[in-house]
Amino acid sequence: MWDRPSDLNNVETWANIPLIINNGAAWFKKIGTPTNTGTKIFSLTGKVNNTGLVEVPMGIQLRDIIFNIGGGIREGKKFKAVQTGGPSGGCLPESMLDMPVDFDALTKVGSMMGSGGMIVMDENNCMVDIAKYYLSFLEEESCGKCVPCREGIKRMRQILNDITSGAGKESDLPLLEEVGHCLRDSALCQLGGSAPNPVLTTMQYFREEYIEHIKLKKCRAGVCKDLITFSIIEEKCPDCGLCVKACPAGAITAVGKRKPVVLDQAKCIKCRTCYEVCKLGAVKIE
Repeated sequence: MWDRPSDLNNVETWANIPLIINNGAAWFKKIGTPTNTGTKIFSLTGKVNNTGLVEVPMGIQLRDIIFNIGGGIREGKKFKAVQTGGPSGGCLPESMLDMPVDFDALTKVGSMMGSGGMIVMDENNCMVDIAKYYLSFLEEESCGKCVPCREGIKRMRQILNDITSGAGKESDLPLLEEVGHCLRDSALCQLGGSAPNPVLTTMQYFREEYIEHIKLKKCRAGVCKDLITFSIIEEKCPDCGLCVKACPAGAITAVGKRKPVVLDQAKCIKCRTCYEVCKLGAVKIE
């Protein structure tokens, strides 16, 4: 605080103090890296097989946490991104799995240690939608005292709403970056100062998804409802009836005689239920 060494009196700090007193500062400094000593507790969640609180030495690689401790991605799917630091943290791509996890390294790539959150995402996550989700949360958390935070987060969320609904424009991208940098540099507190991180990092590392949403009106992850349609792959459908029973809108009809089911696009609410219950891959998202 005020550019001086500070003690944050949270549970994690208090848990370390008895060990440091009993074993000495030199013992504690042997753990981690020369500039980031000790251990760090993360709440490992998301699309990993083993979720929960994990305590690791500073400097451990993201890959070790996600694939060795976390057991890899669920259902054998492909790793896509990991967000560190909580709602204001940045989203880091596969190319950064071998980076060390410490205060300095995470800050350098646009993320942060923050509250110790670590959320793993797979190929079924849309990075534009992820950025919008966290901005919506931070918009609710803003106290509204300063204009950059109060209006900046709201405006960025509105732009992301347009992009995910198919109304995005190419000019939205430089505007998002401009508002994000303004918010980061001029907000009165770190809630506003760090709020642009999910947007700026997803734009930096997953820009192609933003471009697809705007130019092609396409969501590769099949998440943004206004940009996707569901259809039946006839040669894969055995008329088992699972999707017919599960559809909450009655949009799927069984023809009978082991013929493929019929999906009525006008009734489809794009809830993904049919896609999730079909075990034969007969439902396609485009």
